[in-house]
Order: sequence, then structure tokens, then C-alpha cells
Amino acid sequence: MKLFKTREPRKFNHRYIFVDERKEKIDRIMENAKRDLGMLPPKEQSYEERIRGAFTEDNSHLARHKERGPRISSRYAVGGIMICLFILYYLLKDAVIVLF
Repeated sequence: MKLFKTREPRKFNHRYIFVDERKEKIDRIMENAKRDLGMLPPKEQSYEERIRGAFTEDNSHLARHKERGPRISSRYAVGGIMICLFILYYLLKDAVIVLF
């Protein structure tokens, strides 16, 4: 049983200073529109898109984990149940006193 969660290192996030994001977005929209009209050939997938998910399909354990989707931690589930029980206890404790 895992009591402590291991921390992941911070991810590197480099932001360029001299970039015109608006111009790049307009260029992407224009390129996609030209591809839809047939003026440009279809875009080929980048190597990142082709590689992404290729290893999880071959590994049955990772494929099952991906099919299950996100799951709630047992620690949070037990904590939520405990909080609900405390609230229910205090509500019923007051109700029993009123009845008698």
C-alpha cells in the first residue's frame, strides 16, 4: 500500500518573448481553410502525433489503465465517507434530542 505520493519534477515551460501569437493563430486558420478548400495537400501527421499512444497499445497493463479512465483515490474516498458520517452523526444527534 502506498502511503506517500512521490512528487513529480516541475515541467520545463519556455515562453518566447518576441512572438506574435495573434499572427501565428491567423496563419494557422488560413492554412486550415486552404486545406479544407483543397488548395493545399492534406497535412501529414507529425512524429509526435504518430508516436503518442503507440506504446500503451502494445502493453496490456497500460491499455487497461487507459480504458478505465480517471479513478478516485482511496484516501479521498475514505475522507469523504468520514466527513459524511460526522455530518450525519451531528444531524441525527440533534434530532434525537428534539424527539425526547
